[in-house]
Amino acid sequence: QVQLVESGGGLAQPGGSLRLSCAASGFTFSSYAMSWARQAPGKGLEWVSGIYSDSRFTYYADSVKGRFTVSRDNAKGTVYLQMNSLKPEDTALYYCAKHRATNINYDMDYWGKGTLVTVSS
Repeated sequence: QVQLVESGGGLAQPGGSLRLSCAASGFTFSSYAMSWARQAPGKGLEWVSGIYSDSRFTYYADSVKGRFTVSRDNAKGTVYLQMNSLKPEDTALYYCAKHRATNINYDMDYWGKGTLVTVSS
């Protein structure tokens, strides 16, 4: 069955960096686009970033553009989110999700359980 397991969350200071990883299994990873989304305390789910199956295109929410970088290693079945210049408002539970096809225009059909990122001094 499809499994998505996030890791790499933790406590970071404002201006600091973290790198999230999402290990995927149970499907042909290289055939599907992947995304990251987050949910801050008391707020709704926010899509953060997406990457095509072949890494040809990447997309970002305006709130993270220029600070976050999404990448993937199809050989390892892993998608990453490098987060730099972190702000307190980046504090959230971060999820990775699988799309139904090679690009992010299709819905997300599987989600991980999330990894918590806290940005605080």
